[in-house]
Amino acid sequence: QVQLVESGGGLVQAGGSLRLSCSVSGLAFSSYVMGWFRQAPGKEREFVAAITWSGGSIYYTNSVKGRFTISRDDAKNTVYLQMNSLKAEDTAVYYCNAVIPGTLKSHFGSWGQGTQVTVSS
Repeated sequence: QVQLVESGGGLVQAGGSLRLSCSVSGLAFSSYVMGWFRQAPGKEREFVAAITWSGGSIYYTNSVKGRFTISRDDAKNTVYLQMNSLKAEDTAVYYCNAVIPGTLKSHFGSWGQGTQVTVSS
């Protein structure tokens, strides 16, 4: 009964910012590596960022380094993605999931509904 609920997406101009949130329930949140993934129209879902236990280690895909920041609040069972300097190519549906330690792959087979991020030029 894992539940993943993403929020915070919207329409923003290039160069703008958004903060995404992922509320997690049904698991021992602090015991999992958590991450963000995204899927653009016509493309495969791709890894964006991950954060390990208590925020000890953080990983980003190259295209978002220096612009996005992942964080987690274990007391609130929530993962965040602060997105700055947004580009049109960031347009996608963004999803959260647990991440298998040592990989960039999702842990759970079920996904939430995601949140749409649209960046206009």
